[in-house]
Amino acid sequence: MLTGVLHPTSGEVDILGFTPWKHRKKYVRGIGAVFGQKSQLLWDIPPIDAFYMNKAIYSLEDEAFQETLDQLVRLLDVAEIIRKPTRQLSLGERVKCEFIMAMLHRPDVVFLDEPTIGLDVIAKERIRSFVQEMNRRGVTFILTTHDLEDIEQLARRVIVVNHGEIVFDDSIQALRGFLGAKKTVHLSTELAADWSGIEGVSVLKQDSPTEAELELDTDIMPLRGFISLVNERYTIRDMALNALPIERIIKELYEGA
Repeated sequence: MLTGVLHPTSGEVDILGFTPWKHRKKYVRGIGAVFGQKSQLLWDIPPIDAFYMNKAIYSLEDEAFQETLDQLVRLLDVAEIIRKPTRQLSLGERVKCEFIMAMLHRPDVVFLDEPTIGLDVIAKERIRSFVQEMNRRGVTFILTTHDLEDIEQLARRVIVVNHGEIVFDDSIQALRGFLGAKKTVHLSTELAADWSGIEGVSVLKQDSPTEAELELDTDIMPLRGFISLVNERYTIRDMALNALPIERIIKELYEGA
């Protein structure tokens, strides 16, 4: 609906002063889209030829097109691959070229639908860095994803939808605080530890009497008090403190919805 492909049964959408499904021709000149499972590239020709095809579709001026193309190729480091047939490119290389296709006409808003699906760690990092850089330059990105790392690294505003209903709409910081001031604690102690009866502490996993992964609610048991108590009783050998995994928070949101 946001790209103008579908008509809603009710409600309104306003993007860049347009209603997407009513003003589609004018509207799409100002947006871009990258779909992780659908390609804009042509299988048998190199991406560079597809880029020139988009230049013609959007009636782009030679100088502006070349300037944008050079900038995007440099940012995504694809100078070596854009002249190879698309069918010879890896998934990560193709996705980078998809981003160039989507950005050549300098859109103000770009929709990303699972853009990092199936990518290796290095390709994901490159794509995320590119999105962050273009966002700094003023491009708005709307990202749909099940990759929670994408959310953690990219999103300023997070909307969680469950069965068509919005169950959360706030910042990534607010999402982290959804379950309160809880932390996960990986602990190694000199003496065998008994965690029962300590308020605000629950055992997630216990590998041995001296090794445990705990959940600590710092609203109930302040961190300083917890460290002091554990050190006094069992002597801390090693300790690692982390925020709750984002997966845990999302799961709680869905189950609570």
